[in-house]
Amino acid sequence: MLLVALTGGIVCGKSVIGRLWLEKGCFVHSADTAARELMSPGTDVWRVVADHFGPGVLSEDGTIDRAHLGAIIFSDDKERAFLNGLVHPLVLERIKEMVARLEKEGRHTIFVSEAALVVEAGFARFYDKIVVAHCGRDIQVRRLMERDGIDRGKALKKIRSQLGQEEKLKHADYVIDTSGTLAETIEQTERVYAQLVLDGELKRTKISGRRRTTGA
Repeated sequence: MLLVALTGGIVCGKSVIGRLWLEKGCFVHSADTAARELMSPGTDVWRVVADHFGPGVLSEDGTIDRAHLGAIIFSDDKERAFLNGLVHPLVLERIKEMVARLEKEGRHTIFVSEAALVVEAGFARFYDKIVVAHCGRDIQVRRLMERDGIDRGKALKKIRSQLGQEEKLKHADYVIDTSGTLAETIEQTERVYAQLVLDGELKRTKISGRRRTTGA
């Protein structure tokens, strides 16, 4: 199974690309969803987060108030590093367990992890291929302002809390520019998918070749 990381800056179109590949038959995993599950009420991570950040980070129903937590970590590099250091290794552990299960089942040939912080977390080497979704900075700022209902200053603060797009692009095997129309994004996504299919076939051929050589 080909392991693919779909990464990129906030509101750069990862979810759109992921949905298109899901329709193609890829197994698409959301690192953000996994992180939310890890912080469900009563879990070990939930307890650590509540103890570290204080009761103000909890909603009335006991769930983590993501808006409140986000306001803290987007404003404080140390607090963001603390949370990432707590959650990221556990997310990767879950991904590895999932990949092992899926490979035994043999129903999927491409596993896609939609994760904004693959490069920052130092997990890029786990994947066979890195796909970076990106868009122009002005477009990114406008999208974030519209999505979150925030002003330009707050949008820029969120964007700057992540590794710059230029740095992410240095790690890319494939790039999808979502600055244009949806049709243009779909066209690029289709083209990259076709290449990933070929990459997957090449990986399987190499593995089969090694097994024949070693007698495994």
